[in-house]
Amino acid sequence: MSTLNVLLLGSGGRECALAWKMKQSNLLGNLYIAPGNAGTAALGTNIPALSPTDFDAVGKAAMELNIDMLVVGNEDPLVAGITDYFKGNEALSHIRVVGPSQQGAQLEGSKDFAKEFMNRHGIPTARHLSVTADNLDEGIEFLKQQKAPYVLKADGLAAGKGVLIIDNLDEAVAELREMLGGKFGKSSAMVVIEQFLKGIECSVFVLTDDKGHNALLPVAKDYKRVGEGDTGPNTGGMGSISPVSFADEVFMAKVRERIIEPTISGLKQDGISYCGFVFFGLISVEGEPYVIEYNVRMGDPETQSVMARVDEDLIALMLKATGEGFGDNIKVKEDARFAATVIMTSGGYPGSYAKGKEITGLDAVDGSIVFHAGTKNDAEGRLVTSGGCVLAVTSLGESKDAALAVSYGNVARIKFDGSYCRRDIGFDL
Repeated sequence: MSTLNVLLLGSGGRECALAWKMKQSNLLGNLYIAPGNAGTAALGTNIPALSPTDFDAVGKAAMELNIDMLVVGNEDPLVAGITDYFKGNEALSHIRVVGPSQQGAQLEGSKDFAKEFMNRHGIPTARHLSVTADNLDEGIEFLKQQKAPYVLKADGLAAGKGVLIIDNLDEAVAELREMLGGKFGKSSAMVVIEQFLKGIECSVFVLTDDKGHNALLPVAKDYKRVGEGDTGPNTGGMGSISPVSFADEVFMAKVRERIIEPTISGLKQDGISYCGFVFFGLISVEGEPYVIEYNVRMGDPETQSVMARVDEDLIALMLKATGEGFGDNIKVKEDARFAATVIMTSGGYPGSYAKGKEITGLDAVDGSIVFHAGTKNDAEGRLVTSGGCVLAVTSLGESKDAALAVSYGNVARIKFDGSYCRRDIGFDL
């Protein structure tokens, strides 16, 4: 088969890791990343002026660049309906799209939709109630029936900030009122109140072919809170580990039978078109898996560890998914080693932070892959910070600790003013 021109949408560490993996494929022709970052610029051609949610502009670029495959990295264009836009446009409909339909993207775009889907298909999840201004009293009553801590989730996309876990009932009631009053804009016009589940979390990923089959990718665990020991506010992610010790064969057999298979068959039963990645945010409660959330794309910073361990051609897998399908459920070949990703962030993140700090020391890195997230080249051509999550330092090792030692050794070589990282990634495994 001739090579494919690929357009990848996004600008974060996840997209840098996907670009790095695709770059290894003999099937890749030209790789374009929109808008991309300083790291993706070394792997393909960035299109910095192209917004992933400007569908007309994305479609025009896809035609001009003879794109064969569109890979949608982040959730916003999917929830806004980019897959339907391409499928419904005669000039674009031949382009393979890795990403679900707008209806399928509601699994992430609406917590209420996801909960209804899980209820309908018997998929284990926490007890919950969806609340709007119209049934606020019912919501307060439901909160009173729960034990602390109380979980409040904005129904819509809120850039990872829409989930609150609160220890005090009065505070939870006050926050519920604030959320419904517009704390997260339209995203929290509906709030899902959830029973708190106590356990340990992991991230499971599949690539599904819209024909009822999927390919299972390596399992990972991410660390969202900014502070060591999982303290402080949530972030875009401070690091990740793969594989995950408790996600053994017994646990994963339950995940496949109770969660993955009913989800994929449920999409088919509901007539929902879904070809792309499904991210299952899971919690193990005394060895029993429950779904905390769905995402409709790969996770960040898990992708960095997952892609380091995928021992197959990613473009070949995506070609199968968007073409003849997998024919059966498969497990992607994995590197037997451990992958450890440590995120270097700007000082002050996830609160306010300065940008434009010069980054040095990348040429001294030894034995790690450095994926860029919030980076760019300034007018003088210097590499500088441009976001909260700046770099992801990923290493492979024979053990979790060996992989972490290499990542932390290289973090020490990379310098930018105010840089911060968590020193305890993997502490709970």
